[in-house]
Amino acid sequence: MAETIQADTNPFVRKIESVALFDLSKSERAALVGLPLHVAEYETGQDIVVEHDRPNRCFAVLSGIAATYKTTEDGRRQVTAYHVPGDVPDFQSLHLEVLDFSICAVAPLRIGFVQHEALRALFAAEPRLGDAFWRTTLIEGSLAREWMLNNGRRESYPRMAHLFCELMIRLEMVGLAADNSCGLPLTQYELGDALGITSVHVNRILKELRESGLITLGGGRLTIHDWDALAKAGEFDPTYLHLRHMDG
Repeated sequence: MAETIQADTNPFVRKIESVALFDLSKSERAALVGLPLHVAEYETGQDIVVEHDRPNRCFAVLSGIAATYKTTEDGRRQVTAYHVPGDVPDFQSLHLEVLDFSICAVAPLRIGFVQHEALRALFAAEPRLGDAFWRTTLIEGSLAREWMLNNGRRESYPRMAHLFCELMIRLEMVGLAADNSCGLPLTQYELGDALGITSVHVNRILKELRESGLITLGGGRLTIHDWDALAKAGEFDPTYLHLRHMDG
């Protein structure tokens, strides 16, 4: 059964508002809120979609964290993106028939599925929302480029610092971070899969970040104690996130 989520608590609506180059009209907000979402819950480690699927629906993350990943033939996993509430990780499936990636829950996850036909009807009725969704896809491409640079050219310490800065801002965009603190229930293994390093190496870098007084990570929560120092350590420039107030 489809479920309606109020606009002021709907991270999906808040995400579109944070990236659209216009203020949503009443009808546009109502159309987003009125999308028929079929809500489902997934446990940590469960796949939502897998490579070679041919889905007829997309999903929005409502709570928790998901990860897009690919694996080698011998089973080694590389996380290529984390998805926070408000993200639509598989929006590409609206135009690409076959998925070339998998998406799983890396924390208890609540998502809302929406049929492709409903999205096409939404864009026909509210064309500007089609522009906003297209912009989110372009921003995802920007994130992919930054992750490639981060994992390919930065050392492990700045690599992790950069990831923490990114996730803090993305969660803040949808109202899920405040005072440089946010929920971040990622294990050291999951961080290793995202950063391309072993869990032992993750543990060592986390220890260095804590001992430098930059962060605290424990109990599923990340707190950044010195934002400027962490951003400097990670060479973090938020331009690639294309936040409205930064694009000016």
